[in-house]
Amino acid sequence: LRVEPASEDPSPAEAELAPAFPRLDLPAKVDGSFLFAGDIRLPGMVYASIRHGPLGKAELTAFDKEAVAGLKGLVGVVKSKRYLAAVADSWWIADRALAAMRPVFAGPAAVESAGALRALDTALAEGEGERIVTEGDPDGALARPDYAQDYSVAPAVHAAIETASATARFDGGKLELWIAAQAGELTRRAAANAIGISPQDVVLYPTAAGGSFDARLERRHAIEVAQIAQQIGRPVQLTWPRQQELQLVPVRTPVSARLEAGFVPASGGRIAAWRARLAMPATMREFGHRLFDNNTPEAAMEHAAGEADALACEGAVPPYGIAHVAVDHLPVTLPFPTGPMRGNAAAYTAFFTESFIDELAERAGRDPFLYRIEMLGQTPRMADCLRRATRLAGWDGGRRGTGQGLAMVRMGGPGDGGGRIACVAQAALGEGGVRVTRLHATVDIGRIVNHDIARQQIEGGLIFGLSLATGSSVAYEDGRPVPARLAGLSLPTLADCPEIVIEFLASDAPAFDPGELGVAVAPPAIANALYSATGVRFRRLPLLSEGL
Repeated sequence: LRVEPASEDPSPAEAELAPAFPRLDLPAKVDGSFLFAGDIRLPGMVYASIRHGPLGKAELTAFDKEAVAGLKGLVGVVKSKRYLAAVADSWWIADRALAAMRPVFAGPAAVESAGALRALDTALAEGEGERIVTEGDPDGALARPDYAQDYSVAPAVHAAIETASATARFDGGKLELWIAAQAGELTRRAAANAIGISPQDVVLYPTAAGGSFDARLERRHAIEVAQIAQQIGRPVQLTWPRQQELQLVPVRTPVSARLEAGFVPASGGRIAAWRARLAMPATMREFGHRLFDNNTPEAAMEHAAGEADALACEGAVPPYGIAHVAVDHLPVTLPFPTGPMRGNAAAYTAFFTESFIDELAERAGRDPFLYRIEMLGQTPRMADCLRRATRLAGWDGGRRGTGQGLAMVRMGGPGDGGGRIACVAQAALGEGGVRVTRLHATVDIGRIVNHDIARQQIEGGLIFGLSLATGSSVAYEDGRPVPARLAGLSLPTLADCPEIVIEFLASDAPAFDPGELGVAVAPPAIANALYSATGVRFRRLPLLSEGL
């Protein structure tokens, strides 16, 4: 229901004063009655836990079923080629049963990420890339770059509070599935295929996710719960343990990047040419094979191997007026799967771009704000966003010791569409690591229908970006994630969250989804702030992962 009459052409002032629309989901979330995937309860339902082999050793070869003979509350054990599941009257009994059975898995070799990630650096140093973007004559202009720098990001996990959970009931050749799925129809088809029935015989009831950040685009747990329900013959709820979630949900891809720039002679550091070289898997092609072709993670990696991937390089073209630009992808096959995460590729390409721009500004002896603004003459919306952010934060020129850092991001299609954000971070090193005290952001996302939700999306994105700046990373040792618990991921707590001040620019331009912008802009703003505070450049995410 409208609280004001509709207007065909609202002015920016009217858009800024648009009424608030209360969220209908909040009362249930406050009183605990809101149902997430793990909250579903059915008559006669039992609970399943599961174990998968380490990455690189996926095939189940043995387990001790006698260890749970006579265990009170145990309903059954389901054996598959790639997992062992226990079903019981409670999830805890099922999980303890799996621990007692000590499943053994085999495969070519357990994944060790340290060695795998060195392949990215090798490719960056020695490999031939495939050109994704060419503007002007970048290779001619960069025959001898004036400055070059390497950056990297480690594998990052989604770290949703609720692990993968789904409930299934198989009866009379038909399957009912309760699940939080971002690709519901493809999930329905995958579950049907797994148990040999028609997709028309599967009913999927969408539930809310207790966090996703694109993790629930994956549907491996939907396939598993369908198989378990078919074999057990009772309604069953499968919930992955935390370690299984961190191990099996494909991580955001690690990347090694080299950025090169050439200056216009005698121009005070104006950039004439820019080249970005990104070494990483064809992560979005790999994801597409899993999502659309229903490939296993291993098959998807094999199909995507060696292919260039433009979507994996999204955002690598800088949002500045630079005559000669190139983006190269150097495809590298890693032994573990990768996939999308909130912020998409821009959440790492923005870190490379905005960190490098700050370094170029310093080499030119320029204020990072003025250095940027002089290259935004053809993009007035981005320039306005940047000016307003520095005014909002009380920008003092980015002087050493102030702890202020600046970054800006544009997302969306070509031309004047899309969304824009500029952020000034205030940060320092304190006891226990990075301390971010304030984030000031100015946002242009076109016409805004509901300011409260838009603000919540930007605030949440900035905090998610903070988590990627300070933690959220895993390594793999003997095929297992390290760390294997949320407590080890250095995620920000409420006490760690900074003061956040957001200003929206009034606009009647087409609306743009605000959900990803904050994720992309926070890490480079924080990294640049830390340089201002400490004099040390941090060129790897998470920051401080290599110490001081």
